[in-house]
Amino acid sequence: MTAVTLTETGPGRRGDSFLSVQDLHVSFSTEDGTVKAVDGLSFEVEKGTTLGIVGESGSGKSVTNLAILGLHNSEHAEIGGEIWFEDRELVGASRTTLERLRGNRIAMIFQDPLTALSPFHTVGRQIGEVYRKHKGASKREARDRAIEMLDRVGIPNAKVRVDDYPHHFSGGMRQRVMIAMALVCDPALVIADEPTTALDVTVQAQILDLLKDLQDQMGTSIILITHDLGVVAQAAHNVLVMYAGRAAERGTVREVLGAPRHPYTWGLLSSAPRLGSAVDVPLKPVRGTPPSLLNPPSGCRFHPRCDYVKQVGPDLCAAELPELSPESGHGDACYLTLKQKQEIHTQLMEGR
Repeated sequence: MTAVTLTETGPGRRGDSFLSVQDLHVSFSTEDGTVKAVDGLSFEVEKGTTLGIVGESGSGKSVTNLAILGLHNSEHAEIGGEIWFEDRELVGASRTTLERLRGNRIAMIFQDPLTALSPFHTVGRQIGEVYRKHKGASKREARDRAIEMLDRVGIPNAKVRVDDYPHHFSGGMRQRVMIAMALVCDPALVIADEPTTALDVTVQAQILDLLKDLQDQMGTSIILITHDLGVVAQAAHNVLVMYAGRAAERGTVREVLGAPRHPYTWGLLSSAPRLGSAVDVPLKPVRGTPPSLLNPPSGCRFHPRCDYVKQVGPDLCAAELPELSPESGHGDACYLTLKQKQEIHTQLMEGR
């Protein structure tokens, strides 16, 4: 896990979003009932910036982004709300429309490149096939483009390595191949699903730096899905904290990680190491476990695990679902007053 240190990564919110997700609902029918994986989620992504979506496993991060790509099985998934991308509504869009967008205007970097890449074809062929499908290029043009992209993502001797198979590459190099494949058509939006998981700290930093450099060169927007707040602090402009399929907190990196307002965000930060803290200070995990999305708690989804319910009143936290507010800027879904949040955060920081 990367230690959490705040860095200034860019302009933050500019108001020129080209991806807008509004009141998104994604549910799945199972033998045991309906799983509400995403329940009323809204957020925006601006051009040329990175949104970090963070939360525990099962919080709805990947489900949300698969909905943007239209990759849920329509027979088992029910999707509601709106997803607007470059003036196109993606919820309910035709299969042909989504296939034209995927890999071309919206691309995905998957978590495990060894399983995402085919072991039966060279990396050059796999990168080239994406380029041929969307750009109508010849085999020669696709091969040249694959070599260009491998070189751009830092693969040494790209003209030779283009004919290698995925198992010939290390984990970090395979991830670079996945990035080359995602960017081969110069997409406007890249969704990176845990792109540094299982990589050592040095390679992780290299991958994040590579994504930032490519973003600066190409103006690509990025959605970075992760459970690691250190990665968010290093690579993102804005942050969306998700819990049990809903937004718990939203704002710029400096706002959310520097002055967090939601008890769940406090818990995530307390469970992550910080540079400069004493080595004998134990990490404090979030108590309890995430709720079942088959039967989520009433009221605030986090209230069964929250240490501050008594300061609000258990009747309110357990009865009414808090909404994320304000509509723009730093917002959180918690009934504590702003003064209470600031005082609690100060006490938590002093205790570290």
